[in-house]
Amino acid sequence: MTHQRSNIRSRRLIPGLIMACLLPAALSSCGNKAGAETAGMETPVPELPVMTLDTTTAMTTSDYSALLEGKVNVDIRPQVDGYLDKIFVDEGSYVKAGQPLFQINEQTYREQLNKDIASLHAMESALNAAQLEVDKVKPLVDNKVMAEMQLKTALATLQTAKANVEQAKAAVASSRINVGFTLVKAPVSGYIGRIPKRIGNLVGKGDAAPLTTLSDISEVYAYFSMSENDFMNFSKGASGATLQQQLKLLRPVTLVLSNGETYSHKGRIEMVDGQFNRTTAAISLRATFPNPASLLRSGNTGKVRVEQLFSGVIQVPQAATLEMQDKVFVYQVADSNKVVRRILDLAGRSEENFIVRDGVKRGDKIVTAGIETLIEGTVVKPAAGSKDTVAPAAGK
Repeated sequence: MTHQRSNIRSRRLIPGLIMACLLPAALSSCGNKAGAETAGMETPVPELPVMTLDTTTAMTTSDYSALLEGKVNVDIRPQVDGYLDKIFVDEGSYVKAGQPLFQINEQTYREQLNKDIASLHAMESALNAAQLEVDKVKPLVDNKVMAEMQLKTALATLQTAKANVEQAKAAVASSRINVGFTLVKAPVSGYIGRIPKRIGNLVGKGDAAPLTTLSDISEVYAYFSMSENDFMNFSKGASGATLQQQLKLLRPVTLVLSNGETYSHKGRIEMVDGQFNRTTAAISLRATFPNPASLLRSGNTGKVRVEQLFSGVIQVPQAATLEMQDKVFVYQVADSNKVVRRILDLAGRSEENFIVRDGVKRGDKIVTAGIETLIEGTVVKPAAGSKDTVAPAAGK
């Protein structure tokens, strides 16, 4: 019985041992077969368009947010205190220099003027009396009828009377000025802004808000700011020995309105601030635009478009670049058609191209499409017809 159990156990173990021996051989055979198949397959070389870089002429454009102000933007403020009696103009109306705008009640100032005039007349009478006294005493002193001291006293009285007359004249002139200030006139020609005060309101020199704002918008100033790097590039590309010469030789600038339309008149940059803002590291500039149709008003916003012409530069299509961690790079086709990643130092943009300061040079070849999946060291095949492609030149 024991012998039979041993035979049965042996018969069960033999098939298992056979499978254990055959399994590694089978796996080895399958692995060798798969390896042979893989070894027989080659990864296809990607065929991509390639561009040969060359120097060219490029026009760059840069837009800067701008705030518009009239050529003259004046706050109209009262120079005397009083109640507002009349308003001669309406908000938004055009006025000429010297035209009346507001009338402040003048009664108090008119009465003061009359009082000062009366005082002047009194001082003039006192002067005449003092002069008569001198004329009377002088011959008596000359004939030694009266003491010389009396003449000196009469002359001193005369000098005091003259001084009183001059003081009274100054008071009259001041009162006349105050009466004139009650009629507020336009200092320049332009358009009236909002008028917050109404007839009957008390106005004065200490008011926080002006009576209105008057804008001369025959020309408008567009104020905008450039970063330090932009200004350095801007100055580097300008001609002229001095700043004023550079400003005169700059190309006209364009104003893009808030609705996206381009303003019909070109402007010129006429002012550059003397220093950079320490907080923003930017510098302010001013461009002047003609405004014959009065389309632009103080307070408008827009963008000043600055153009610069560069000669002998290299352009790279923006579509041929990738941006990663604030760096822009391209894939250059190097020896054996292997691609190498090159980081670009950009000087600006021209339409759909980047202007390159450093990173690639004339004669280099770059991949212009399909770069999203490329990795450094990949071998590529230049697509047919792309061997002699050169970056196009921008219009002059």
